Amino acid sequence: MKFEELQINERILRAVEDMGFEEASPIQTQSIPVILSGQDVVGQAQTGTGKTAAYTIPMLEKIDPQLKKVQAIVLCPTRELAIQVAEEIRKLAKFMSDIKVLPVYGGQEIVRQIKALKTGVQIVVGTPGRVMDHMRRKTVKFDNVSMVILDEADEMLDMGFREDMETILTDTPVDRQTIMFSATMDKAIMDIAKTFQKDAQVIKVVRKELTVSNIDQFYYEVRPKNKTEVLCRLIDIYNPRLSVVFCNTKRQVDELISQLKGRGYFADGIHGDMKQQQRDRVMDDFRSGKTEILIATDVAARGIDVDDVDVVFNYDLPQDEEYYVHRIGRTGRAGRAGLALSFISGKEVYKLKDIMHYCRTKIIAKPIPSIDDVKNTKLEGVFKTISSTIAEGGLSEMIEMVENHVNQEDYTSMDIAAALLKLLIGDSLDKNEEVEEIHYENDHENSGRMVRLFINVGRKDKIKPANILGAIAGESGMPGKLVGAIDMMDNYTFVEVPAKHADKVLNAMNNVKIKGRTVNIEKANDGGRKRKNKDRKSEKKKR
Repeated sequence: MKFEELQINERILRAVEDMGFEEASPIQTQSIPVILSGQDVVGQAQTGTGKTAAYTIPMLEKIDPQLKKVQAIVLCPTRELAIQVAEEIRKLAKFMSDIKVLPVYGGQEIVRQIKALKTGVQIVVGTPGRVMDHMRRKTVKFDNVSMVILDEADEMLDMGFREDMETILTDTPVDRQTIMFSATMDKAIMDIAKTFQKDAQVIKVVRKELTVSNIDQFYYEVRPKNKTEVLCRLIDIYNPRLSVVFCNTKRQVDELISQLKGRGYFADGIHGDMKQQQRDRVMDDFRSGKTEILIATDVAARGIDVDDVDVVFNYDLPQDEEYYVHRIGRTGRAGRAGLALSFISGKEVYKLKDIMHYCRTKIIAKPIPSIDDVKNTKLEGVFKTISSTIAEGGLSEMIEMVENHVNQEDYTSMDIAAALLKLLIGDSLDKNEEVEEIHYENDHENSGRMVRLFINVGRKDKIKPANILGAIAGESGMPGKLVGAIDMMDNYTFVEVPAKHADKVLNAMNNVKIKGRTVNIEKANDGGRKRKNKDRKSEKKKR
């Protein structure tokens, strides 16, 4: 369906056309008329289906530009998504200069956000935690809020934000319109719909749209120590103008940036430890082409919104099937062809099968390219460029220069051509560096083991298990469902996480604040267990 058929505001339609969109996506076609009618909606849609515009267009229609107060709230699970959504709203409101949008999220000075709110903001896009901070400070008022949107509601629930979401919904006017988008329709989602929505219409985008048909998907079995070498070979062979490389940890992002830069590639990266100013600089360089290879973690990648990414590399296979969908959705946009290449090691082949089952797609095995393959590809590219240059003509001056030089020296024009070719592609590649075969078994000794962590906050700090879960998932990027038992005492808490994620959680939670309290987290030792037993005994005596 064409956007003009949806009978939307002319200024919004101009912005849509300016962004290059012609036809509305299925979720937009189904949602926009229903939301415009004032009805509550529960929409099932994944990233890349156009859900942001599906709720933004009718939201902008309902905003009163003369009223300089908050009229709509969009809740997002991460600061990256909040920033991305706010930017999308600004693009759609391009010709509505009297409408102000403000993203609010942790990691940015709250004083700056308070000043911005005082200037008269109509739309607030924020993470539940930071919106709650503003509510406690009374720096944001909901009296004039007529619409609340929960974007990626399932992700917010997984991160332990249910209590915050319910508090925010309870504090907004009863007659508001509530829109909820989620990738799943599980019981928790439907419970929120039943409690906080009025006769909500359920709109679903069918599973087949999880991955688009114009993305070719392949995988390579690679030993972990050989990943960087194989990545470089693939970059040399496919020669993408822009590519995104996904890693599972912030440490791996930093290491890979250093390795690729050391090999002469124009690479940079983003992850959760970086300040927003740094991320903005990296993204600006990537959009402009100054940086050709962007390396990112899943959490930071929510802010990547670049249409012409040629290749997505899964340097590490994601922990969650849905993250795979988010990742490869960065390529093959706007009808272009895309390519997704994944590295797997040992028993990760089973995880790959789960991804294929979830996405209902085939990911095909490919052999690791040899050094000769890389050389031959470079040669083909050089000779193709040479052929087009010859076809263009205008070489007479160059031919004369070569002939003059040949007459003065003791070599032929063929020698000159060979020397130039050597300068272009190099001959330093040693065939002895061939990456060995990769059919092997990884050491999975610690794959299912859990590690107990000690956190110095407990019930007396008015902190609940959901807050602990949300902080761990939000800061480390680890899916909340991987967190094990959370054992909360009066003054401290024990939480179990998979052994392979323990260091990532410890690093990510360093000096993090939970409900305004700076926490300390460390691996629980025997002393910690003694504290736990002592605390339990004292609690029994109280009873």
